[in-house]
Amino acid sequence: MAITVAGVSFGHPGGETLFFDVSFRVATGAHVGLIGDNATGKSTLLRLIAGLHEPEEGVVTVDGSMRFMPQSIGQRDDPVTVREFLAGLSGWRVEEAARRLQRAEADNAAGPTEKTGMALAAMMGEWADLHGFEIEAQWDAACTDVLRESFATAAERLVTTLSGGERKRMALGALLASDADVLLLDEPDNFLDVPAKRWLEEQIRSSNKTILAVSHDRELLSRAIDRLVTIEGSGAWTHGGSFETYHEAREARNERLGSALDRWKDEERRLYRHFKTLKQRAAASDALASRAAAAESRWQRFVDAGPPASPPPTQRVTMQLRGADSGRRVVRCQALEVAGLTLPFDVDVHFGDRVAVIGPNGSGKSHFVRLLGGEPVDHQGEWVLGARVAAGLFVQTNDRPDLAGRTPMEALAPLGGSIDQQMKVLGRYGLAGAATQSYESLSGGQQARLQVLMLERSGVNLLLLDEPTDNLDLVSAEALQSALVGFEGTVIAVTHDRWFLRGLNRFLLFPLDGSVGEALDPETAIAMLTDPAHQPGPGSYKPLT
Repeated sequence: MAITVAGVSFGHPGGETLFFDVSFRVATGAHVGLIGDNATGKSTLLRLIAGLHEPEEGVVTVDGSMRFMPQSIGQRDDPVTVREFLAGLSGWRVEEAARRLQRAEADNAAGPTEKTGMALAAMMGEWADLHGFEIEAQWDAACTDVLRESFATAAERLVTTLSGGERKRMALGALLASDADVLLLDEPDNFLDVPAKRWLEEQIRSSNKTILAVSHDRELLSRAIDRLVTIEGSGAWTHGGSFETYHEAREARNERLGSALDRWKDEERRLYRHFKTLKQRAAASDALASRAAAAESRWQRFVDAGPPASPPPTQRVTMQLRGADSGRRVVRCQALEVAGLTLPFDVDVHFGDRVAVIGPNGSGKSHFVRLLGGEPVDHQGEWVLGARVAAGLFVQTNDRPDLAGRTPMEALAPLGGSIDQQMKVLGRYGLAGAATQSYESLSGGQQARLQVLMLERSGVNLLLLDEPTDNLDLVSAEALQSALVGFEGTVIAVTHDRWFLRGLNRFLLFPLDGSVGEALDPETAIAMLTDPAHQPGPGSYKPLT
């Protein structure tokens, strides 16, 4: 039930090599996180392990049955039914059998005959042989848990009617309850709200399956993951612990690599000087000729063996969100009601506040920040920005029509600066190599970094951030948090990222009942979201509706 990756290399046809000589092992029952900078090939490696790509070099072996959940499963562009969606997660045999059974049921319902009845009976027998009825029970549990309706009721619904979070939660429920021995999960936490992320952590921790998951969620990597495999420096290395001890382990590893390389260089210089000295002396004494030749041979063998691995280059992302002064009251909301989602509420946001907007999916959080960003959102009541407030909006889905078809260089051009200056700025965001790529061809993390860069260059002093860390790698997410510390202005951020949440200082809760309130601290906010029965302590929660 293990995963073994040995000496694997891969590059897209006609493109650069993504990684080479990648080796690691996921032991039976282990829960391992696969991490690394954006665009280093994590999702590609997961697809390679799933058998959707072939390695150029090396070998991948997976013991036991395997299921793969791609990152795109949370997107809203698949015109398939819930039945087809769940069957597609269950392996090709189940998927094909489900399709044939559905067709046989439809044929028999349209005009039942002895022939259609026999075909349906045969297909039901095949479905039973594949344990299809047990699988349907798992699907029913997933539908009931997420959609509050049975599989029989939800089977023909189009998944485009489900939110990204509902789709992902349903897929995870079905996969974790399946008989698969090995799960490959690409960004399983994306689109999940805080209660769903807590649920996922508990499910992973209690599972006896072998799990390899790509994730940028620092809380999940700390709470549910046993080991971390980092794609870095075109190869990979393994940390035998969770994210809580990862930074220390990485620094210690790089120090060891740097020390070993320094020692190798010192020894190479010593051997080189030694044989050169002997050669000079051999010019005056033939007795030293053989010793000089032996010393040169020893130096050459040392050089041919090559140096130890160098410390991998560290991706440095530096965000400089400077902002500017504004009036003391930045936002005032009076009897504001996001239509169909919240009850009327009053809230003031002041200069310098770092406001988290949290709550379950579908509670109106994104609508609220989009409204403040000037988008047409149906609402009642009043809201107003204060004096000298300039707002900038970060969009969770990276859906930016204003950037469509444009390269990062073209996007920056109207904001001023020479080409050299623009390239330096792109370099700070790890985007110099993508300067001439179209926005659509950038990775999700690159698109997110470009959005932040546009906010930096526009000089706004009110940042409206809708899930800003969702697509950012660990380095970029931490760079954003560091930049917000020195930002002269106000931040209102919708987030399910609990690590990011703890860096903010006000916490607006949007429950599904439409009420809006403010928690005093992040732990109270998280507790109220994950446990509806939780009673906050005196003074730790203030209703705003």
